[in-house]
Formats: sequence, structure tokens, C-alpha cells
Amino acid sequence: MCIYRTTLSFNRTISSGLLTVLLGLLSTGAAHGGTIFVANPSADTVGEYDTSGKTVNASLISGLNQPIGIAVSGSDIFVTNRDAGTVGEYDTSGNTVNASLISGINLPGGITVSGSDLFVSSYDSIGKYDTSGNTVNAELVSGAGLGFPYGMAVSGPDLFVANSAFGTVGEYDTSGNTVNAALISGLIGDLGIAAVGSDLFITNGNGSIAEYDTSGNLVNASLIAGLASPAGIATDGSDLFITNNATGTIGEYDLLGNTVNAALVTGLSNPFGLAVVTPEPGTIALLGFGLAGLGLFRRKRTAEIGKR
Repeated sequence: MCIYRTTLSFNRTISSGLLTVLLGLLSTGAAHGGTIFVANPSADTVGEYDTSGKTVNASLISGLNQPIGIAVSGSDIFVTNRDAGTVGEYDTSGNTVNASLISGINLPGGITVSGSDLFVSSYDSIGKYDTSGNTVNAELVSGAGLGFPYGMAVSGPDLFVANSAFGTVGEYDTSGNTVNAALISGLIGDLGIAAVGSDLFITNGNGSIAEYDTSGNLVNASLIAGLASPAGIATDGSDLFITNNATGTIGEYDLLGNTVNAALVTGLSNPFGLAVVTPEPGTIALLGFGLAGLGLFRRKRTAEIGKR
């Protein structure tokens, strides 16, 4: 009997330990929520936070040269260095892959990724590159329709570009063909843009977020108001995350414009672009399976002890 009790105690210890680990994983940003990467041009850093607002690493990447835009693809982070005219590549642990993956860009600003393609906005054009740094077309989009383009969003076959100088959003296909160079107009210093389904969410220099559909129809000119120089905007599919450049914060809102947390992250240094990464559904499913398997193991073990 002492052997059985010792074995049972040992198994309970293992089960309890595994349960603690699994529940811990489920409660972290890595498994239950998501991760925010934000560019801080004044500090020349990229910081990492989870979507509950907790700091993971405020200087995940340092030694940059006025980082403005940021995009994440798989385990890679791509950052535009405005003063250096480059796009650097790093892994999500902050290690340098290639600090000058792409170079020779005239004041690079925004960056977005779609599949294996990177779209980078510069002073007066949009360039297209692959994620290995090869140039597809350095002037994929250029011409009179662009005016200090920054934010970009890909939705299906379309590329939407925010033109801060003109207060417009232009629509192009991902091959560079113009669909409508002024799909949306009347904005104020628009910098960031995010696409969710058939909706576009755009940061306005008047401290608001405007919502339009992808056909250019106005949904709400002030979906969110009272912001402080909003710049970057990103989504996890259900919430919007917005950098307030003037107050050094990131705010969180739902897609209806309701405030979740106006100061989710604080203490940033003139934050600009940001990217939000959510865990793959399979990660949560795997952990769920692990918990279910643990329960079955414990029940089976209890039954075996009972028989003895």
C-alpha cells in the first residue's frame, strides 16, 4: 500500500506541475492573447508588450536609426529606419537577421507585409520587395496621387495607401495598378490605416479615427475621438491598437469605437508604427488537448489505484 500511495503522490505531483505550466501558458500573451511590437523613433528602439499591456521587453531591438514602420511575418520583424534609408530584419526574440535587408530607400516610412511581399512607403513612392530583401519594383506606385504616403493596408488584391500631405487614401492593386488614387478624401494628416474585413480604420491628425468601407464610403468620421496625435494603428481582428505619439501611449478600442483601455501601454518615446501578432489557433488547441489529456491520465490513474 505504501508503494501505491507513493506512486499516486508522485503522479499527482507531476500532474499538478504540468497543469500549472499549461495554465500559465494559457494565461500569457503568447498563448491566450497576443503581442504588440512598437517602433519608438525618439529612442531608436522597438519595444515588445503583450495585448494585456504588460511589458515584455521595452528595448527588444535597439540601436536603430529613427524606426518608423514595423511589420511582422512569422518569426521575422521588419523595421523601416527613416534616417538610414533602410529596412532591417530581426527575429521576434530581437536578434538581428540583417540590419540592412533593403537599402537605398528615400526616407522610408510605413511598411506592410502580405504573404512573401513587403510594401514600403518612401518620400514619394511605394516600393515592393520580397521578404528576402529582393527588389520586385522599387517604384511600384508613384506619381501625383501620392503625397508623403505612410500607412498601408492590404485587403485581398488591393493596397490602400494613406497620403498624409493630401488627406487622402488611394487604392491600388498589389501589382501597382491604380484603382482610385483618391478613394477617400477630406482627411487631416492621415498616417495610419488598418483593414478589417470590408472596413478601413484611418488615423486623423485631428485626434480621431475615421471608419470607411473598402469602397470608400464613410461609416463614421469620428469613430474614436480625443486621441493625442495618433500615428500607427493595428488590429488583432477584434480590437484596434493605436499609438498616441504625443503622450507616449498605446490605446485599445473595439471595432465599434468603444474604449477598452485608453492607456494600455504607457511610458513610450514618441511611438509610431506598431504591429500586433496573435497566436495561431493550433497553439491554443494543442494546449487544450494537453489539458484534456492530463485529465484523462489522472482519471485513468485513479481508476487503476482503486482496482488495486
